[in-house]
Amino acid sequence: MKLDSSISAIITGGASGLGLAAAEAIASTGAKVTIFDINEDRGLEIATRLGGLFCRVDINNEASVLAGFETSRAKHGQERALIHCAMSSRRGKTLAFDKTAGKLKRLSTEDYEAGVQGILVASYRLASLSAEGMASLPALEDEERGSIVLTASVAAQDGQIGQVIYASAKAGVNGLVLPMARDLSDLGIRVNAIMPGIFATPLMLGASPQVLQSLSASVPFPKRLGKPEEFGSLALQLLTNTYFNGQCIRLDGAIRMAPR
Repeated sequence: MKLDSSISAIITGGASGLGLAAAEAIASTGAKVTIFDINEDRGLEIATRLGGLFCRVDINNEASVLAGFETSRAKHGQERALIHCAMSSRRGKTLAFDKTAGKLKRLSTEDYEAGVQGILVASYRLASLSAEGMASLPALEDEERGSIVLTASVAAQDGQIGQVIYASAKAGVNGLVLPMARDLSDLGIRVNAIMPGIFATPLMLGASPQVLQSLSASVPFPKRLGKPEEFGSLALQLLTNTYFNGQCIRLDGAIRMAPR
């Protein structure tokens, strides 16, 4: 798919971090960018800077997502590209010793379900609703109608202690990719996922210098955290290279996460 001013793209979580990097990369091609995020002030600021549109969208609320699609499509037309970076989750060990109670405490089913909703179910929601709209578009070269990029994580394969929710839900995102790509193949819609490693996002950069130095040293090469623009570059490649389909790609400097 060639990205230019005729193409509309939606980026969830586009107000910061990896989503922002993807939005910047796509906007640089001239494509029309819409940011879905819950951070209204930051989202409006970024959208204005990129010459795009901001929609306040809660990815866990289907009515909110549908309203965001409606607003974006009214302004920019039906999107041919979706980059889904937004998520919500909880964390905790399956069983952990509660010092206050003096006994083992199980991670609740409710906590687990909330993480699966915020990562896996939200990924299906955004991808399937976007694909439904893409299917209505006229085909481009190679009979392509659209491209969807989901965000998984290296934790999908290297889940650490305390990541039982996050890692299994991100593994579920990887599990969506191939069957969904096959489901949508007759419609000319591609589906891929990126598994980022340790990236220099605002959340990560809030750690102490000692922690950041240790994390950088754990990456085989290059010995640093990933740059958000490197994520944006890969997201852009997955949109523009039509032969990428059904792939879950690690972007991690060859790191393999230790148990903790």
